[in-house]
Amino acid sequence: MTPSRRKFIKGIGAASVLMATESFAKPFNIIKSLKISPNDKIRIATIGLGIQGNSDTKAALRNPEAEFVAAADLYDGRLVRGKEVYNKDLFTTRDFREILNRKDIDAVIIATPDHWHDHISIAALNAGKAVYCEKPMVQHIDEGRKVIETWQKTGKTMQVGSQPISGAAYGEAQRLLQSGEIGELNFIEATYDRFSALGAWTYSIPPDASAQTIDWDRFLGDAPKRPFDATRFFRWRNYRDYGTGVAGDLFVHLITGMHYATGAIGPNRIFSSGELSYWKDGRDVPDVMVTVLDYPETEKHKKFQAVLRVNFANAGAIKNVTRVVGTEGEIQWSAQGLTLTKRKLPKAPGYGNGESFPTFAEATQKEFLKEYDAKYAESDRKAEPVKEVKFDTPQGDDAHAKHFKNFFDNMRANSQKTIEDPIFGFRAAAPALACNMSYFDNKIVYWDPIEMKLKKK
Repeated sequence: MTPSRRKFIKGIGAASVLMATESFAKPFNIIKSLKISPNDKIRIATIGLGIQGNSDTKAALRNPEAEFVAAADLYDGRLVRGKEVYNKDLFTTRDFREILNRKDIDAVIIATPDHWHDHISIAALNAGKAVYCEKPMVQHIDEGRKVIETWQKTGKTMQVGSQPISGAAYGEAQRLLQSGEIGELNFIEATYDRFSALGAWTYSIPPDASAQTIDWDRFLGDAPKRPFDATRFFRWRNYRDYGTGVAGDLFVHLITGMHYATGAIGPNRIFSSGELSYWKDGRDVPDVMVTVLDYPETEKHKKFQAVLRVNFANAGAIKNVTRVVGTEGEIQWSAQGLTLTKRKLPKAPGYGNGESFPTFAEATQKEFLKEYDAKYAESDRKAEPVKEVKFDTPQGDDAHAKHFKNFFDNMRANSQKTIEDPIFGFRAAAPALACNMSYFDNKIVYWDPIEMKLKKK
């Protein structure tokens, strides 16, 4: 971390975090949360009331125990819109610290540009708030440790927002994999393609966007200083100064789902390739990226390889699925459901056309058949019929609201055991961020998934 970054964090009160001495593997509590009565509302505030902030807020409010009481945003128009949509008496501010100083707020939703995630998470936890932070949990790998340590020290509930894993299809995929339905895992491929301007983050810019209606200096934070630029503010995902590109926006969802379903904790080798192919609008991140991740063997799974792809210029058929392949079949899933296909090879390898048996001398063929018949029974020579099982996501299954329900339930239980706690969230974010490191530095990145740190090799 650079000296200027440390100085910046200290300036917002985030560097006062005490270093935790316990292992990351087991969170501990020094300061216990005050329990919330089952009859009380959980009072929430949203920091960053943009696209995802509104989506998160609405999902949270689909849980009847949530009450939305405050919002912070750097564009005045969004604060006005917040009052129009939610409550004319909603407390609004440009300065998120005003929200953290309020004692009547139980939890905050952090839906800011990525470069603010660690700062606000740390400040909010230290202020005694439970935290729901959008993915990726951090913008840079070296920021993850401090967030985890602060979470451990404060004992507060924290959830990272990669909400699809709370959906029914992901739960069913996890159940099938844990029960060994596809044999031993060996390969995963997952895609997240798009073909639209909005899907490629070319978001609308309001006509009143100006240095007067937007707090540009606060938006920049510790990012490089530059003159006001409405495009960078409203389309921040296109720029490395504030966002994390396709890897941090979309690969992180794919990795989160893979880890949840398989029990994996991360790869040890990452290599990316890609280009800026179509959306050459001044952005400095690729719109096509393919990454190979090598996962080492653990007690949960054998060694396997994963291939991820995002293509924002996919004018062909877009079928965004995760395909998990094993020795006895595969599972393909998306938010809409999954298909399990079981296919098991017969014990006997067979012989005949297209292989070496016909090239043997006649006497040798007879000897081969004698040995083959002695070794394999008739039943060994037949493959089991291919079996296909489909699971459709139940109508009304609301993964986003369920992700918040898990967060709220853990708040009420004074628990840190959310479905996507900071350790889980960082183990998904770090490989995604390593995808960017590999792409921009044109190198293989080596990662220690247990200790959660970069290594030389």
